[in-house]
Amino acid sequence: MFRTALRNVLTHKARLLMTVLAVLLGVAFVSGTLVLTDTISQAYQKSSAKGFDQVDVAIQPDGRQVSGDRIGKEPRLTQDLVDRAAGVRGAGSAIGVVNGFTAIADKDGELIGGGFRSEGGNYWGAKDPRYPLVDGHAPKGAGEVLIDSETARRAGYKVGDTVRISVDGPVLTPRIAGVFTTDDGNVAAGGSLALFDTATAQHLFHKPGAYDQIDVKAADGTSQIALRNALDQMLPKDTAFTTTGRQLADDQARSIAEGTSGMRTGLLIFAGIALFVGTFIIANTFTMLVSQRTRELALLRAVGATRRQVTRSVLIEAFVVGVVAAVSGLAAGIGIGAGMRSLLGRFGATVPDGPLVIAPATIVTALAVGVLITMLAAWLPGRRAAKIPPVAAMSSVHAKATTKSLVLRNTIGALFTSAGVATVLYATTLDSTDGQALMALGAVLLITGVFVLTPLLSRPLVAALAPLLRMFGISGKLARQNALRNPRRTAATASALMIGLTLITGMTVAAASLQTSIDKMASASLKADYVVSMANGNDLAPGVAKALSSAKGVTAISPLRNAPSRVEGRGEYLTGVNGAAIRELTDLTLKSGAFEVGGSRVVVDDSTAKDHHWRPGSRFTVAFEDGAKRQLQVTGVYEATEMMSGIMLDNAVLAPHQSDLSDRQIMVRTSSGASASAKDALVKALGDNPAIRVQDKKEISDAIGQVFTLMLNLLYGLLGMAVIVAVLGVINTMAMSVFERSQEIGMLRAIGLDRKGIKRMVRLESLLISLFGGVLGIGVGVFFGWAAGELVGAKMPTYELVLPWGRMAVFLLLAGTVGVLAALWPARRAARLNMLTAIKTE
Repeated sequence: MFRTALRNVLTHKARLLMTVLAVLLGVAFVSGTLVLTDTISQAYQKSSAKGFDQVDVAIQPDGRQVSGDRIGKEPRLTQDLVDRAAGVRGAGSAIGVVNGFTAIADKDGELIGGGFRSEGGNYWGAKDPRYPLVDGHAPKGAGEVLIDSETARRAGYKVGDTVRISVDGPVLTPRIAGVFTTDDGNVAAGGSLALFDTATAQHLFHKPGAYDQIDVKAADGTSQIALRNALDQMLPKDTAFTTTGRQLADDQARSIAEGTSGMRTGLLIFAGIALFVGTFIIANTFTMLVSQRTRELALLRAVGATRRQVTRSVLIEAFVVGVVAAVSGLAAGIGIGAGMRSLLGRFGATVPDGPLVIAPATIVTALAVGVLITMLAAWLPGRRAAKIPPVAAMSSVHAKATTKSLVLRNTIGALFTSAGVATVLYATTLDSTDGQALMALGAVLLITGVFVLTPLLSRPLVAALAPLLRMFGISGKLARQNALRNPRRTAATASALMIGLTLITGMTVAAASLQTSIDKMASASLKADYVVSMANGNDLAPGVAKALSSAKGVTAISPLRNAPSRVEGRGEYLTGVNGAAIRELTDLTLKSGAFEVGGSRVVVDDSTAKDHHWRPGSRFTVAFEDGAKRQLQVTGVYEATEMMSGIMLDNAVLAPHQSDLSDRQIMVRTSSGASASAKDALVKALGDNPAIRVQDKKEISDAIGQVFTLMLNLLYGLLGMAVIVAVLGVINTMAMSVFERSQEIGMLRAIGLDRKGIKRMVRLESLLISLFGGVLGIGVGVFFGWAAGELVGAKMPTYELVLPWGRMAVFLLLAGTVGVLAALWPARRAARLNMLTAIKTE
């Protein structure tokens, strides 16, 4: 039986090609993902580990201590503590570390690193061992700065140049005093690092006389553990804690691994979808092969082969196919991983240097996935073949499914579909966090149920297209009959395409609905013409609001500040605003009371009011972050939005209790409204600062829309693999169908149907199958899109369902195009069959 199985693989190698390609693509996706994420993770881990070479023990401040109505301040690491750490027995040296955001502009004024990986720090003394200088000297005073060598190379800067930088407000223009090298992971990832002298860094980052961390280097012969124990004895209680350099490196490695695991999981999910779609092709291929070898299998049974042996022979064929596909997929995946790494660099996502990592686990996973998926998909056809009695097989009585099997299949499909719909509907009534897992379960049940029901659904949907097929005469009629001849085969082929289109349509509907709701939210809650914020999301310095208030044409301005507090024993965030101007800048829905903010008068959002049982006129005591308390009165309750929520009070009341004044964003209204001249005046007032964004309502919506568009395009690309696998399935089904119907095609040619008619018949049949899958996929996808939107949009008052008819029409057109293109080779092959040879085919 083993030799028989190998002979069958070699005999039908052309028919198994599409199956090999389908599994190969899925395995390549899996192995490519593993190679890419392992390579990135190891490169970052090695790079970050080098950054801790100068740190044997790090001293860090304890976090905030919160108890009752008091919010304690974070302990400060002072110069005195640095000196005491350096004098501990076993310590070689101690360095005070100051960190903060620092944006660097290139010579064209554009932000280097996009702002999210733009860091700043201090250069310790005249020679800092952490940052070896390759040119220039240590920075002296506020007028000098050091930049990393990678940033200097990318931007074309050299020692002596003037560079435009921004920390949290107005633009600074220091001179580049030197260039240094670093193993900092942010720089390796395409970011930038600027260094100031210690006093300047402490001033710019609002940490006068304080450090974020103290790095202690051990003297020769002293271990990290011994040094840490000595430092622990020296440190004041509840002031700071120590961590060894090895532990810091391990924590960083763990953090990097967790960061890449998210990307790995996401990519593997889409690889799993491609493999799931591939199982339809595998099962369909082996079902058709078994059907075509009915007489051969019957003969094997007649000469003594048992059912188990017949099933085993089919599984051996699947094993051989799986091994070939898995090995080829692994090789392709290694190439994909290397290519993706290079591609990341072209998109600006620089990865530290390092070798391509092909872990043993990757090889084992690729081989196991390829072989197991193929064998599992082939098991049912093999089992079905073994159940065919030899006599029935000789006469091909088994070809049609019994009424009992069809009823059983439809009953199971209806139960799965009903359970899936009910589960999804129930999930929409839950909180977005609680409903996610349940909705995923419902989606799996529903897709499974629809797949089981597709043979039943194919008849009415194909029949609905009958009037259009009449336009193509006898070819159209034959195409419709061929599509309905074997509903299970049609269903399996269409289902592969349906799954890809279901996911694509569902995400498109959900994204379009959410985008529309965000557009409405931005326009509904804001009267301000512009919102000013940092490009990386950090807070703005108070000087920004002063600069904007003096800009030409500004009529109203309100900084938005966040501050922690304690109210009735609970932590609550306060939102500071300009009480005199906030009503002119927002259009919040007032649910009760009056919108009055000033002095002890505050407004609160509906959720906070409900939690504390407040209403207009209620009084409460707030404990500010400095420990001071004040009684406030609720004047009104407003409906919370994504932009505005919490307890809103006047900045004049909040500011005296804040140790560090900073604004989350600033709302501005001008006399001329949102116009090019007004925006230009605001930008100039800020000194053309590349790190600060000035956005009107449309630009805010467009920025959010770009995120949705980017995510959708990425998901379209990832799901494209599943669509490609589905295309292979259509090609495979049509090609094998042509071989199976060779005698029939020869007879049609003999009674007058020309080659053009044969081609048209095959193309129309393929088009029918693809459109069937497209209609099912789009229909189920709309349902999933609605359900996902209901789940996510439950907390968005402006949410409403939006059906992107244009895109859905494109998806249906894509399905039809897939059918036409997939039929090109099978149709050509059918038309070229020799008439007499085909008629003689058994």
